[in-house]
Amino acid sequence: MRNHKVVVKIGSNVITRSNGEVNTGLLQSLCSQLASLHQLGYSPILVSSGAVAAGRGRFNLEKKTDPVTQRQLLAAIGQTHLMNTYSRILMEFQLSCAQVLVTKEDFRDRMHYLNMRNCLEGMLAHGVVPIINENDVVSVTELMFTDNDELAGLVAAMVDAPTLIILSNVAGIYDRNPKEPEAQLLKTVDRSMDLSEMVSMEKSDFGRGGMLTKAAMAQKLADMGISVHIAGGHTERIIERIVKGDEVGTRFIPEKKVTGVKRWLGHAVGYASGGACVNAGAKKALVNSERATSLLPVGVVKIEGEFERNDIINLKDEAGQSFGLGKAQYDAERARQLMGNQGQKPLVHYDYLYLFP
Repeated sequence: MRNHKVVVKIGSNVITRSNGEVNTGLLQSLCSQLASLHQLGYSPILVSSGAVAAGRGRFNLEKKTDPVTQRQLLAAIGQTHLMNTYSRILMEFQLSCAQVLVTKEDFRDRMHYLNMRNCLEGMLAHGVVPIINENDVVSVTELMFTDNDELAGLVAAMVDAPTLIILSNVAGIYDRNPKEPEAQLLKTVDRSMDLSEMVSMEKSDFGRGGMLTKAAMAQKLADMGISVHIAGGHTERIIERIVKGDEVGTRFIPEKKVTGVKRWLGHAVGYASGGACVNAGAKKALVNSERATSLLPVGVVKIEGEFERNDIINLKDEAGQSFGLGKAQYDAERARQLMGNQGQKPLVHYDYLYLFP
């Protein structure tokens, strides 16, 4: 059971009060549940927001400070307080924790990605609880995750966790705005359901993301074979109840599991260095074939942008519609030379090909 990893993401509005102070009582309950999972043989991983909010509750900035500097300073101050709180409480349950601060760029390079995964695996093997957060001190504008839900999804895919639990200030996904009296909680969601018309676009006071981004990320992970639960973080013993199998919150039903490389590629949207446009026959072979099919140069009609060997590239059809991502086996210059030729080495091997669901 020790290999059964559970990634738990907790949002800013769950662990901080309205004034920005850390809700130590809730953290006490959270850490108690993580300790219970650990005793049962699970390997818990925590993705925790709250650094900026915690910093805001402990430090008064001058109003003239620019927004980027504000976020960096508050994150630096708040992260220290947040980790000290986690460490102190977990020690009461005879558990050690370790801080892991990451940026979006850390997930782009495959070697860096594997090094990070090995570090997390080492922590888990020694019974240490990793506590992961975005490094807001250096992450600004385009370098930032959409929110920590995205980060939690990347972590779950990286460590091959069967379960991801997202704790929010809302009890789960509703069939309409939860403020409406007729709103009903969706207990399960599968890929046939279109949530775009149901889910509220509203964002929380301290967090960056809304429920729509949570739902989109959850569905993507479910397509990769990971069971995702969105539930209320203030619900009594919520983590233990989900792991036990109770019907609380909303569960996204997982599809067939995919390989680690394909999970990495599946979260690489936005990291592509260039692209390859393919003809209709090549797209049909890649998308509809029941056999493992690689992208051969004979099916490529255009190379977009510049990329090096091992870079992630976009795969597009002749209409310019993206339908997948792949890891290039050679650079853009070589790809242009081989474009349209038969009997050549694949531009993207099947093992490094991810097709959008």
